[in-house]
Amino acid sequence: QLQLVESGGGLVQPGGSLRLSCAASGFSLDSYAIAWFRQAPGKEREGVSCISSTGGKTSYRDSVKGRFTISRDNAKNTVYLQMNSLKPEDTAVYYCAADRDYYCSSNSRIWGQGTQVTVSS
Repeated sequence: QLQLVESGGGLVQPGGSLRLSCAASGFSLDSYAIAWFRQAPGKEREGVSCISSTGGKTSYRDSVKGRFTISRDNAKNTVYLQMNSLKPEDTAVYYCAADRDYYCSSNSRIWGQGTQVTVSS
């Protein structure tokens, strides 16, 4: 069974940091681009970041540039999203998705179940 499992979410104060992990089971991530998405209550899901299958290309939505960093360790079959300087508006359920392509494309996309991130004092 092809599965992605996110972890690392939680409650953090504004200005704090979290590192999300996206671990794959049942398949190898090294042929997949990985995207992180988020969905806040009452809002549409939005793309946050993407990393190519080799890790050589990344992208971020403007609101997280300079604060979030996406990375991958194919040997551990895991992708990470380091989130620094968190703001209340970053509060959302965060999902990872694997696309069977060099870069994020929604090709044969596999979704994780999501992890809650809450930024609040």
